[in-house]
Amino acid sequence: MDSRNKNRLVLLLVIGVFALPLAAAFLLRSSDWRPRSTTASGTLVDPPRDLAGVVLTLADGSTFDWHDARYRWTLLALPGTRCAAACRERLDEALRMRITLGRNAERLRVLYVGPVLESEFSAPRTPLQVASDASAFAGERAHGDDALALALVDPNGKLMLVYPEGYSAQGLRRDVTKILY
Repeated sequence: MDSRNKNRLVLLLVIGVFALPLAAAFLLRSSDWRPRSTTASGTLVDPPRDLAGVVLTLADGSTFDWHDARYRWTLLALPGTRCAAACRERLDEALRMRITLGRNAERLRVLYVGPVLESEFSAPRTPLQVASDASAFAGERAHGDDALALALVDPNGKLMLVYPEGYSAQGLRRDVTKILY
């Protein structure tokens, strides 16, 4: 084999190394293939639900804006019929998880949507925003009396992941870390 044919063969091999994965990805995408399992701890909302039409009134009287110009994700806290000791403990756990994100903690806002919380509880927890109860989240809300479910909303106002009551705090942190980093 002369050097000219050898160079052509090397060129074809280099092109093949880059073209084969692209061709495989194209074939898998066109056949609508999806992996059987994912590593996300929450339940994926497919297709994502647009929350632009859901109007929530915050405790200060303003309305909550789902579309965030600072590109922050929203962690919705959705309690059951009341939020007593167990629910508040899970809410504190979610707020502590936010703190562990370090410099990226500002990229996650926490919104409580449920029965009224006393200001003695919510005032010291400054990143927590409190909104009036909305029936728009009836399907995602915790079913237990004193339980808490969570949902993750992207910066464009689309409901992406739901964490039913009894969720894993470590799994939630892992998912949020993957999203924010």
